[in-house]
This record gives sequence, C-alpha cells and structure tokens, in this order.
Amino acid sequence: MSDITLISAILVVVVAFFAGLEGILDQFQFHQPIVACTLIGLVTGNLTAGVILGGSLQMIALGWANIGAAVAPDAALAAVAAAIIMVKGGDFTPQGISVATATAIPLAVAGLFLTMIVRTISVGLVHAGDKAAAEGNISALERAHFIALLLQGLRIAIPAALLLAIPTQSVKSALEAMPDWLAGGMAVGGGMVVAVGYAMVINMMATREVWPFFALGFALAAISDLTLIALGTIGVAIAFIYLNLSKKGGNSNSGGSTSMDPIGDILEDY
Repeated sequence: MSDITLISAILVVVVAFFAGLEGILDQFQFHQPIVACTLIGLVTGNLTAGVILGGSLQMIALGWANIGAAVAPDAALAAVAAAIIMVKGGDFTPQGISVATATAIPLAVAGLFLTMIVRTISVGLVHAGDKAAAEGNISALERAHFIALLLQGLRIAIPAALLLAIPTQSVKSALEAMPDWLAGGMAVGGGMVVAVGYAMVINMMATREVWPFFALGFALAAISDLTLIALGTIGVAIAFIYLNLSKKGGNSNSGGSTSMDPIGDILEDY
C-alpha cells in the first residue's frame, strides 16, 4: 500500500505534531524513530515496514545527543520524513527501507534550521513569560508556554504536511529514476551510518566493567539458532546474576575491601 488516504494523512500529521512536542517534553518518546515510524506505519497500513525503518533509524539516533551548544540532528523530523517517503514510494523491500534510512540523515541535519528558528522565537516567549510572572499574570504565562509547545509541534507537522502534499506518483518516479549505483550506494551508506551510530553509543559506554558483557553478547548473537526471545532471556538472566553478585559485593586483594561492582573488583586485582 503506497497511496495515503485523507484520514491516514491527517493521522500522520498528528503523529508528526506529537513527535515535535516530544522532542522537548520527553514524556512519551514519540520523537524516537522506533515510535514515530511505527505509528506512521500503523496509520498508513504498513506496520511491519514502519517497525523495520524505525529500528534502523533508532540505531543511528542512539548516538545523537545535545552536548553544550552543539545541537544534535533532529531525530523526530528524520523519522517522520523518512517514513512518509518510504510509504509514498511504495518500496518496502530491504533496499527501499535502506534508501529511506539514508535520506533521513540529510533531512535530520536540515531540521536543525527549523530548530534554530523555533528556539530563537522561544527566547522572546521566555522574556514574555518572565514579565508575566513578575506581574502575576498566570494566564499570560501559560499562554507563552503553550505557544512555545505549539511551535515545537508545528516544526515537524508542517514539513510532514508538505511531504504528504507531494503527489505519490512524483515520489515514485523520483525513486525509480534513481540509478542503481546510487540506490545501492545509499543502501550501503545507510547500513554504515547505523553501525556508526551504534559504535558511538558503545564508545560512550565503554568501560572495563561492561566490555565483558559486550563480548559475550556479540558471541551469542552470532549463534543463528538463538532467537531474539532466547537472547533476551539470556540477557535478563545475566542481569539478575550481576545484581545478586553486586548485593554480595566482590572480593579485593587489598585488605578484603568490597564494592558494589563485582566485575570492577575482579579487574582491580589485575
């Protein structure tokens, strides 16, 4: 299914609006690709493809974080735009999903421009809210908050509506006109970006205490006979074992002191 009905289009814009809100609120995580793409896939009748696309984009977005004045790419816009392009393109094969994943990266970077505009306007709203608070005008203060949230939602909803306004056939023609070498390159690039995003997360988590678990999980994941349920069960079991060891504490050669990190205690002996 690639044609989007009016009801589906309205629901997509609603999802996009809430994804924009959640980019600030972080209450229900609608801005996360795994959630946004899944919801768009659900309302357009392409749930499976939406979940797969969201999972691929989520691996990229895991490495995106705002650090100081550096603003990370817009995960919400990337997820919503990529899902719309995939649905309107009508290609739900692994290659089509990879192409949609690759197009999400420049869209996420372009979304930073909209973020800058909204945050610049929000500075004025903050001053207006401060003035209203000083005057004891609670209704005006609430208005400033709601307007700021409205802008955050429109930051994603308007681009989503513009993408939906593009005729489906035009999107299909553009994707079909893409040369095989370019489509293949975007698929490879999309896969590499996923790996880079995951590597960034591992780099942030990399400590002597967690490397053994990473190596163990990497080895278990290579066993094709294990399903995701089996891997999840093993992970939960290892987590309970670690928690029980943490309660008992580890042993150290230096005076028999213990800590709440058994792996760390063992490594300190070497």
